[in-house]
Amino acid sequence: MDAASEVKNRLSIEDVIGEYVQLKRSGHNFKGLSPFTNEKTPSFMVSPDKQIWHDFSSGKGGNMFSFVMEMEGVDFKGALELLARRAGVDLEQYRNRHGYFKGPDKERLISLNEDAARFYQAQLVANRAAWTYVYSERGFSKNTIAAFKLGYSPNTDTALRDYLKKRGYSEAEIRTAGLSTNHYRGPRDMFRGRIMIPLMDPQGRVIGFTARLLRADDRGPKYINTPQTVLYDKSRHIYGLHLAKQAIRENKFVVIAEGNLDVIMSHQAGVRQTVATAGTALTEAHLKTLSRFTTDIRLCFDSDKAGIAATERAVVLASQKHVSLNIIEISDGKDPDELIKKSPSLWEQAIHNYTYAIDWLIATVASRYDLSSAAGKREFSDMLLPTISRLDDPVEQDHFLNLIANRLQVSRTSLDEKLHKTVPEERPVSRQRIKTEVKPLDGEQVEIIKGEDHLLCLMLKRRTLRSQLANLEPDMLSRVSAAELLRNLKQAPLATASELLKQAEDQEYVKILLLEYEELYQGLEPSELKYEAARLQTRLIENYVKRKKSDIAKQLRLADETTGRTLLEKVRKLDELLRINLEENINAQENSG
Repeated sequence: MDAASEVKNRLSIEDVIGEYVQLKRSGHNFKGLSPFTNEKTPSFMVSPDKQIWHDFSSGKGGNMFSFVMEMEGVDFKGALELLARRAGVDLEQYRNRHGYFKGPDKERLISLNEDAARFYQAQLVANRAAWTYVYSERGFSKNTIAAFKLGYSPNTDTALRDYLKKRGYSEAEIRTAGLSTNHYRGPRDMFRGRIMIPLMDPQGRVIGFTARLLRADDRGPKYINTPQTVLYDKSRHIYGLHLAKQAIRENKFVVIAEGNLDVIMSHQAGVRQTVATAGTALTEAHLKTLSRFTTDIRLCFDSDKAGIAATERAVVLASQKHVSLNIIEISDGKDPDELIKKSPSLWEQAIHNYTYAIDWLIATVASRYDLSSAAGKREFSDMLLPTISRLDDPVEQDHFLNLIANRLQVSRTSLDEKLHKTVPEERPVSRQRIKTEVKPLDGEQVEIIKGEDHLLCLMLKRRTLRSQLANLEPDMLSRVSAAELLRNLKQAPLATASELLKQAEDQEYVKILLLEYEELYQGLEPSELKYEAARLQTRLIENYVKRKKSDIAKQLRLADETTGRTLLEKVRKLDELLRINLEENINAQENSG
């Protein structure tokens, strides 16, 4: 038995999901309000028998791992680790069986960091100067200080090490966690005489620290971080996500600030969908994690040289990840922290007063050059074209090229010539990445998928309705699992639902369809089911024909005469499919009447 199966055996899906959604018994299943939409009537179902969940409002579904992935914004490995901890399953024993290298004990290092955070918290309360700075000067409330586990590192060489050793940790473990450093006098504490800001993973476990100077005149860099460890990777870590993820999901957007203290103050002001990355470096990993919660990302970076450079990089990544990147500008303060101290309502207004990132970039760069001069036009286009050239969407790229040409009062032809000379450094890598990315579904796509699933669940359970499959082909369906099931249904029209379940490669998908049938159609009269199947089948064919015609229309613009005739013949066949299907459904209704 593998680790995932062992976790499933030890945990019940209703208990796992019940930690996120209030569930009530509904027959053999459980029902609750969707955590993904703002519905008022419960349509979120959990089936303990099938060990699956399905959200009828959004069309999403799966097992306990896929649910945790959705809610926590983690990949399968992260969900497995999280649920394994709850189930008491030691993943190391499974890794060792397959010959994987056993590295440092991550759970013990997390416990070490947690103990270090508690030590720093106690020191904050005990040190008057540190407490005065955090509570009075920064203006953080006691609840905020506790929620973010703020602390203070004593200005001594071994205070933390001595404490951790008494707790049973070794010198090697302390060093591996990034909490000690070598000195000519021997090992000493990494952080000394600083305000400590714990860095936590999406589940709220301490994995590292940011340390800030207590006084402006103290020697050393203003901020230092835990170095790269097996727990902390600054290119992936998102500060404050453990406290922000629910607010992000509810508000459907996220604000990324530059500093950790900005995040803390924003949360205290009630804007809890705020997070931060390490400086202004927004990475592909950051966007991938955040896109699991929302596709509306709003940056609140300075408009200095570093901020512009960060935005340029982020624009390209956002285009590849199919997220909307926007910029928040603050005119009444240099950062969110200062603005909130002036008036929390001004910060609330600022997060809703945003500009699309590329529009902001164009306006900001334009303000730095004389666009009436040849040199200014050259420098302006030099700055922007490398970014525009790497946009993933050709329509968006065309829009901004037209905008830049108009702004510079130059021909689009000359701009295109310069664009083609611009060689994007990351293009080969980004193309490779794009192949594996899944574009977020829009509302119309969700409805199409739901319609396909409803039809297939009827076909799965009601063999007498399978005549509706005659005009359907697997390539008419949106997903591989649905196409496979349709293929199996057509090959074995008399097969039972149980037989089709065993035959399916994606058995989880078939189980979700069975749950859909129980909730939507169980107990309806045969005549009602027949009418519903005909309606769904007609809608599926209409959506398919609409998509195909749209594709053909695009091809016709560039087609020669011979190719054009072939494409028009395809349009004729699509119209014929619609006509034949309509006539068959009318005849079927008349015969049944």
